[in-house]
Formats: sequence, C-alpha cells, structure tokens
Amino acid sequence: MASTFAKVAPDTIPLHIVDTESFDAWLGTQPNDVQTLLKATSFKPSIGAISILPNADGSILAAVAGIGSPQDQKRGRFGLAAAASKLPAHSYQIMSAPDGFEAENEALGWLLSDYRFDRYRQPASARPSLVCPDGVDAAKIEAIAAGEALTRDLINTPANDMGPDELHQAARSLADTFSAAITVTEGDQLLSDNHPLIHAVGRASTRAPRLLDMRWGDAGPKLTLVGKGVCFDTGGLNLKPGNSMGLMKKDMGGAATVLGLAHMIMALKLPVQLRVLIPAVENAVSGNAFRPGDILPSRKGLSVEINNTDAEGRLVLADALTLAAEDNPDQIISMATLTGAARVAVGPDLSPFYANDDAMAAALSDAGTRVADPLWRMPFWDPYESMIEPGIADLDNAPAGGFAGSITAALFLRRFVDTPNYTHFDIYGWNPTAKPARPKGGVGMGARAILEALPEVLNL
Repeated sequence: MASTFAKVAPDTIPLHIVDTESFDAWLGTQPNDVQTLLKATSFKPSIGAISILPNADGSILAAVAGIGSPQDQKRGRFGLAAAASKLPAHSYQIMSAPDGFEAENEALGWLLSDYRFDRYRQPASARPSLVCPDGVDAAKIEAIAAGEALTRDLINTPANDMGPDELHQAARSLADTFSAAITVTEGDQLLSDNHPLIHAVGRASTRAPRLLDMRWGDAGPKLTLVGKGVCFDTGGLNLKPGNSMGLMKKDMGGAATVLGLAHMIMALKLPVQLRVLIPAVENAVSGNAFRPGDILPSRKGLSVEINNTDAEGRLVLADALTLAAEDNPDQIISMATLTGAARVAVGPDLSPFYANDDAMAAALSDAGTRVADPLWRMPFWDPYESMIEPGIADLDNAPAGGFAGSITAALFLRRFVDTPNYTHFDIYGWNPTAKPARPKGGVGMGARAILEALPEVLNL
C-alpha cells in the first residue's frame, strides 16, 4: 500500500536537512544547547545520518538528517529516504534545508521508502511520516507513489498468485477505480481475433493466455502503453536452468510498470486518450508447447522462425504492438523485461530505451534526470536488421551469435509498429540490493520519466 503525507499536528516534529557543505553555517545559527549536543555526539551530515534533539523533559525537540556531499547526492538517489528509515515513528515537517535541496524528489523518496510488501507476513510496525514540503504538489507525489507501489506489489507477488488471470483482475480493478473500459480476449478467442503469437506462447499453460485492452479518456492526444505480461517464464522447451528461473515471477515487470504508469496518468487526470495493452501469458512446458524450429504467423502477417522458445516476450509484444499501431496513436511506448543483454550493458539501475524520434528521446532523457529516474538511450541500429532475418521466414526471434541482444530484440519489435512515434524500454524491474527508497525486490523503472516527459512530447 502506498503511503501518503501527514497532516500538521501539535506533535509534529521539526526536521532540519543538512549537507556537508552548509552544515557548519547552519550549526552556527542554532541555539547553544543544540550546537553543544551535536558537537558532543560528533554528528557528521553524511548521507543517512540522523540526530534526535531532546527537550529538557526527554521529549523530541527536533531532528536533524544528513544528506551527504554533492558527490554523495550525484552517486545516489533519495538521500533523505536514507535518513527517514532511521527516524523514530513520528510525523516530521521540514523546517530548513540547504540550497539546491530537491524537495519534490526527496519527498517522493520518503514516500517510496515507506513501501513494504506485507502480503505474506505480519505488517511492519509504524514508520515515520512526512508533512508535504512547502511548494510541493502533494496530490501529484502521492499519485506517483501509489502507481509505483502498484508496480512493486504486482512484481513481488509470486507466480502462484499472479498468473494471467490475477494480472487480468489487477488491471480490471485499476480500470474500475478510474472508470476506464477494459476488454479481454482469452484462450482460443486469440486465434479467432488474429493474435496467433500470444496464443502460441501461452497455450501450453493450464492458465489461459489473454490480451488485456484498457481505455480511458475521450479527448486529447492518443497514448498507447504496451506491457509484457509473461507472468512466469520457464523458458519453454528451451528450459531455463534453475538459477535463471528463480526470478521469473518478475517477467511481467513491463505489464506491472505500465499499469503503475496508467495509475499515475489517470489519478492526475492528464488530458490524453490512454490505451493500455497487455498480453498476459505463462510460458510453460507441455505437449502442445511451441517448439524450436517452428515458424509461426503473426497478426501483422510476418512469419517468425522460433530459434529459442525462451525469447517469448518479443513474440507476445509483436501482436500487441501491431494492434496498437492499427489505432494510429500519437505515441506508442512498450515496456518489457526483455533481455539479459540490457542488464549486461547498463546494470540494474538504468532503464535503456529505444526511440525512433529524437525529440522524444531528448525529452525522456531530460525528464529522467529531473525526477531521479535515470535512462540511457540505445540505438535502433539499422545495419543489424539482417541479424533478425533468418532466410526461411520473415523474422528470427533469437539470432545466433550472441551479439547486440537488446538491440536486435528492439529491432524485432519495431518491425510490428507502423508509426513514426515508437519508444521501447528494455527494463529490469528488480532491485537486487536495498537502496534508499528502493527496497530489494520489484521496482518500477522509466515510468516517472515518461510521466514527466508527456506534457512536452504530447503538447499537453
């Protein structure tokens, strides 16, 4: 569950934010007893450091939180969240902060640090809360935090409780919350409605594959989000080894992220016509599983040779992207936990993205920097097109050789999008080690940057 800002109350505790550059000057403005206590305790304003200043009766007079040096802040994100996790469970109000303090990002970091995945354990004890800083749009930050919490919850839920049907129900619940329309194409109806690749990938599971189609808004530019919803990926007949299968509950991270982003867009009432498409499947093993060497048709009419059944995400996205392009939206954005090659290239923190529009790419990169949601542009490198052309069919889902795996996957997807405004995110969706505002586990990537960029790229 997402946290919200606290209201000012008589027992709200003043909070002073300090960094290494301005600490001495700030300390010189404080009462003698505060100076004496901080000096006696050798307080240093390193990132995450806190000090509780007592009244004479032992109650809390104020708290001090360190956010480190400019270098610390450059190398990490959400410095205040590192301190928030150590504060006693009271409500706090920021009374002073150094020049350049990014109140909006740090307030969001505080709310994100409050996230806990408690579905399978006793709820955590009470945690500190924050009064929304002056000048910060509380409703906006709370909507973003709620969208991120939805994404994290969906990714963190194991596949036994988050299959295609449960993902369907999560999307329906979101649609109901914001009075959006949702339609579902399920099972063999996928063949009748010409989504053969989605059906092929999901048909081996006892949990029927489906395509979720949610629409919201009836005016403004058209924005279509497409999210990979592979709820568990065994690798199919090209079975993954056990150590590679352990995190495959997160293979629907693209779907989880676009649902979280959709929550943000609808909660903030952005003037867009939003469409969300999610192919929700489980890549399982049974007698009717699709095979290496099969040649499969697609909605677009392109044939695809299957050289690895573990490259299934691009297959389900292909049909969904074809459907998205048929509506001629102003922007199509796909998000998927698609390739390990992307992780090798940029690690778990950065969201690599591909854009065939330079203005969109520039807007996204700038937005990611502003909202501490870092991105890295990758190329739709045309000379590699031949790598996805097997000769026996129109396309190869898993080119041999091992080179440029993220790029060739993006090029594969681009073949199914007949629109000049297409952007693809190859995200990880998982935080492998706990960091400020980002506990270990499922995490949204790229959504906040997209939200920040939308007013510019859609002329809202």
